[in-house]
Amino acid sequence: MSELSFSSFCGWLKFRHLQLIDTLGRTRNMHLAAQQMNLSQPAISKMLKEIESLLGFALFERLPRSMPPTALGEHVLRYAQIALNDARSFVEQISSLREGGHGHLRIGGIFAATAVALPEAILQIKERWPLLSIEVVEQTSNHLMKMLEEKNLDLAVARFTDQGQQQRYDFQPLAPEPFCIVVNDRHPLAGAGPLTLQQLVDLPWILYPVGTPIRGRMELAFAEAGVGMPRNTVDTISMQTFLQVLQRGPMIGMLPHAMVDPLLESGQLKTLDTPLHLVPQDYGILTRKGEQLLGPALEFAEILKENARLARDSVG
Repeated sequence: MSELSFSSFCGWLKFRHLQLIDTLGRTRNMHLAAQQMNLSQPAISKMLKEIESLLGFALFERLPRSMPPTALGEHVLRYAQIALNDARSFVEQISSLREGGHGHLRIGGIFAATAVALPEAILQIKERWPLLSIEVVEQTSNHLMKMLEEKNLDLAVARFTDQGQQQRYDFQPLAPEPFCIVVNDRHPLAGAGPLTLQQLVDLPWILYPVGTPIRGRMELAFAEAGVGMPRNTVDTISMQTFLQVLQRGPMIGMLPHAMVDPLLESGQLKTLDTPLHLVPQDYGILTRKGEQLLGPALEFAEILKENARLARDSVG
């Protein structure tokens, strides 16, 4: 086995190799991979053997009904996916610019950000770059960071959920994300005055799913109060489902203020006076560590920061 060096790697690696690795990683089947790449199965098999020979190890196991990646193959598969995503973004960007457009911007946001911060910034940047194509993804912070790592996003408006993430992403804070506990205006507890958690625990709740950072913080707050978590629950990550169920049924929900402020102002939702208070955490702009933003992505980040500054000044 010859030593693998960067120069030799650059000398023989082709995007076709990366496509094969990615396709096999998705299908785990040589026949399906050949079909999707419009190649014969012998050609696929030969190409894979060449890649494995040059790398010096097997990328996929040869099982009777499947070809799962090996331990080392997992690393190569992840590199192939990131490289292809990066190349896809480059082609889209260049094609748009060549045709007179303003390129593509792919941004992600947690629910608090997509309620106010992102829509306002999107309207502003579209005034400056009318032909800029913008894609917005709404997800949890952890999911958005995974998309950032895989180069499916240019930037995300989210927050750290554990300290290890600070080693992989740069963070520029924008604003705190306060939460409130709400019910619809027809709920028996609407306007009931101060309530204990014990009075609420047996009632129906709609919550973020188990494993999400917000759910974890809520579980901790209940535990510190010596109260078990509600058992009559609906769990969802969909904000549309969250708000519709909350407005139509006798449910209790905990949501970012930014998501429910318009409904509170209109009287459709009411806040409950409870001792459950979560210390607001800052959300902000997350980017890949040490990677500078360029063009529209940089301008979009500057708009977000300026809007956040103006909002702080207006409160102060």
